[in-house]
Amino acid sequence: MKRITTSFPIQDFNVSKMQMLNWANRFNICCFLDNHQYPSVYQTVECLAAVGAVKTFSATQQILPQLRSFCESNNDWLFGHLGYDLKNEIAPLQSTHPDHIGFPDAFFFQPEIVLQLKKDVCIISSLTKDPETIFAEIINCTPVTDTKSSAVSIQPRITKEAYIQTIGQLLKHIQRGDCYEINFCQEFYASPATIDPLNLYKRLTAISPNPFSSFYKLDDRYLLCASPERFLQRKGNQLLSQPIKGTFKRDTDDPATDEELKKQLQQSKKDQSENVMIVDLVRNDLSRVCKEGTVNVEELFGIYSFPQVHQMISTISGELKDGVDFTDIIHATFPMGSMTGAPKRKVMELIEQYEKTKRGIYSGAVGYISPGNDFDFNVVIRSILYNSTSKYLSYLVGGGITSQSDPEKEYEECLVKAEAIRNVLKTDE
Repeated sequence: MKRITTSFPIQDFNVSKMQMLNWANRFNICCFLDNHQYPSVYQTVECLAAVGAVKTFSATQQILPQLRSFCESNNDWLFGHLGYDLKNEIAPLQSTHPDHIGFPDAFFFQPEIVLQLKKDVCIISSLTKDPETIFAEIINCTPVTDTKSSAVSIQPRITKEAYIQTIGQLLKHIQRGDCYEINFCQEFYASPATIDPLNLYKRLTAISPNPFSSFYKLDDRYLLCASPERFLQRKGNQLLSQPIKGTFKRDTDDPATDEELKKQLQQSKKDQSENVMIVDLVRNDLSRVCKEGTVNVEELFGIYSFPQVHQMISTISGELKDGVDFTDIIHATFPMGSMTGAPKRKVMELIEQYEKTKRGIYSGAVGYISPGNDFDFNVVIRSILYNSTSKYLSYLVGGGITSQSDPEKEYEECLVKAEAIRNVLKTDE
């Protein structure tokens, strides 16, 4: 099958984006990726949507070798995700915690239709239908009416006291030299919960419009993601990673105070220490698949402002070795250091020991591979997970623990990171 591609002028970007999203939600499998118009020299596509599944990939063992074959046999767009527990094959490790959402450890699909939305044009690429017909469907699409949402009563998987006690245990591991930094996550959940996933995603991204947002639907499983973080991008032979370590709450009501908070984050020795450890880990990961001497830190301790928080972001790049493919890169770099800690193998063992929930797609990655083998994947954070069959809703939140961590402040930072999610769930009706 050959793709038919046609461009259509649009009058109102935001209206067209909502029409695209409403239309994509009609499909059992869809992936909607949104940059929310954040300016960046690294951004390539403002908004991408993929719907329908001509071919799919999922496996429970020997995942990367099978994924390599799937990619090699499909010189076309591929969209999908890598779940955190893909680590069990790469490390290898084992996971015994419960998983109430049910995303597979890896899933990719060759989409029937791909939409690219730019400032004044919508580009439709289809394997089966006439793009003119598709565009007419999109602009005439009204939102699918879903089950009326009920009140969402969120519970913590562990108490605040248990969280603080666990951080104390992790600090002992750091003091003994078992690790330098560990990302510890906790779950908040509601069961049963009846929500409208699409409308909840719209509200989440309205108050937290972050550059790596995604509405991702795999049958009865939903990811409503407002992530600010890029995991990996490939452009030609260039590989780029942008880990986030360092978070301060904003004060948008007082510009002077907000600017002071931004400066405090920039000067925070604790956050700089946390950030540079992950930068070193990412440099080491990239050096496995990049040419010697080409791995560089493009920016260290960059401070970027998002609706709820200021973040410390560093950018690391490298030139890929010849013959390296997508699965080689994933084997060398996954899971991302910002969601594990250092050294990676040891902290992943400790994460399994101390966390109470299987992360699943959380702290994994969602994104796309283009027909030319370029790709871009986010880090799945600041996200709501939902299984519409079991009516289980969940969000996880965590932070990097170092020798300078204060358990009480780490708990407060978790609440800051989850503020947008808590707000939309409070108002769900």
